[in-house]
Amino acid sequence: MPKTIRELADELGVSKQRIQQIIAKLSPSKTPNKEGNRYVLNAQDVKNIKALMGFENNKSSTSESTNRLVDYDVYLDVIDSIKEKDEQIKSLLEVQKQTQNLLDQQQRLALQDKNLLEEYKIENNSLKALKMPSQETETKQLDNQPKDELKALKEQLETLQEQKNARKWWNLWRK
Repeated sequence: MPKTIRELADELGVSKQRIQQIIAKLSPSKTPNKEGNRYVLNAQDVKNIKALMGFENNKSSTSESTNRLVDYDVYLDVIDSIKEKDEQIKSLLEVQKQTQNLLDQQQRLALQDKNLLEEYKIENNSLKALKMPSQETETKQLDNQPKDELKALKEQLETLQEQKNARKWWNLWRK
């Protein structure tokens, strides 16, 4: 009696996709016939599929489930994918460590910049204080200048003020 892929999958306890994978691995001479879009599996096709999957051809269903062998190709595929995932995890952990190091460096540099800025502000304020003489130092400097120079400066100041006053429009008719 012919079977469908679904019936065989239910009997073996696997998915339909797994049965289709096994059919794809069969040699062209052992490939089952198709009717329309469906495979029709006869007894020989079922036997070929079970043999490729590693099932022994026993009649009792309980012995089939207990004597089932693991498909070696699937096992190797799973191991390869696990190894690949492990490598990806290792590379991601390395990237995470590098990112953390860069973040730490950035924070240290920002702290250094902040400290340098504070030092420059303090230094700048001290230089400003040195530049601006106090009123006492100004009067001392003026006292130290010779009196002749002071008189000359006062005269220059007066002449400048007179010239400024002479330039105003209301003083134009006085000249």
